[in-house]
Formats: sequence, structure tokens, C-alpha cells
Amino acid sequence: MRALLVDDHALVRDALKRLLDSSYPVEVIEAASGEAALEAVAANDIDLIVLDLNLPGVGGLELLGRLVRRGGKPHLLVLTMNAEPVYVRKALALGAKGYVTKNASTEELLKAIRRVAAGGEYVEAEIAQALAFDPTTGGGLNTLSHRELEILRLLAAGRSLGEIAETIGVAYKTVANTCSRMKAKCNAPRTIDLIRMADQLRPG
Repeated sequence: MRALLVDDHALVRDALKRLLDSSYPVEVIEAASGEAALEAVAANDIDLIVLDLNLPGVGGLELLGRLVRRGGKPHLLVLTMNAEPVYVRKALALGAKGYVTKNASTEELLKAIRRVAAGGEYVEAEIAQALAFDPTTGGGLNTLSHRELEILRLLAAGRSLGEIAETIGVAYKTVANTCSRMKAKCNAPRTIDLIRMADQLRPG
């Protein structure tokens, strides 16, 4: 099996690599950004992708969508700190086959990896329960596109609109217009209200 680990923290990649090495006959490729991940997928025959959502440059949801649109074999497992149901639903809707947080036990992570690598699906037990009882289903944040959620994540990280535009490679006006749409969707009258909402999505 050839696995691609996409995370901007070297310590996380190292820990995952050791875990995979101890459990599988596997070749591990590492990427610290969305751009590096796309290059790795283009250059290698990947069987499994373990992907963080909080990435510099091309964000995790944007990257996930691009990888799925490429087609082919790789099975995608999201491994992230963010357990917000809105992100879980969006990742699964985009084509992720599994979703686990970095707070999961080693046993549960290995279970998820085995299931997804074999072509199945897996959602961490606590997340699955949260999804079942999510009171926001059908409105507010759940109406945002993956690009809008990526901008909201960057707002939560303290980025200005100009910095966000530069990070995701669009015009400042595009980001400003997107924020206006998000405010309307989320019933947030002011930008500061949107930022407060975004802060609730900051990974713990």
C-alpha cells in the first residue's frame, strides 16, 4: 500500500508514519500543504490519503474536492482537530470516506485506516453521535459551500480579507462578496458577528 499523509505539522506526520509502518507493509509519502499533496498524487499511484483540514494555502476542504474530482483509486480519510458537524458533513459530501479527530484513540484511528483503505467508510463514534443530534442541520453554517467554509476557517485563524484573498488565490473583492453572502446565510448582520461565529469553529 502507498499512503499519502497530508499535514502541515512534521510531528504529526512522523507519528502517523510510525503507526502505519508498525501496522502495514506500506510506503509513506508526506506533504505539508495542499499544493504538495496535489503534486504527490500526480506523480504517484496512491492508495490511501490521510488528510488534515487545516492546511496552509489550498485548504483541506478545497483540496479534498480537487482530489475527488481527479477520480482514480485513492481513498480519503480526514484526520483533523475539527469535530464541528458542519465540517464533517461537508467533507463526507465532498467524497471523504472517513472522518476521525486527532483526539481519537490509536485503536480507533487504525480501525478507520483499515476500513477506508479497504474501500469502506468510517466516522469516529463520538462524531457520528454528534451528527445524529446536530441541532443546526439544514440551516446556517450547513448552507455554506466548501469555499465559504474555508474563508470562515481563515477568519477564525485571524486572517484579514486581503490575506485570505492572497492565500486562496482570488481577488479581494471576491472574498468580500463571499463574506456578504455568508452573513446573509448565517443571519450575521455585521462582519464582527461572522468572525465571532467563525471563532466557534477554531480547532481546539
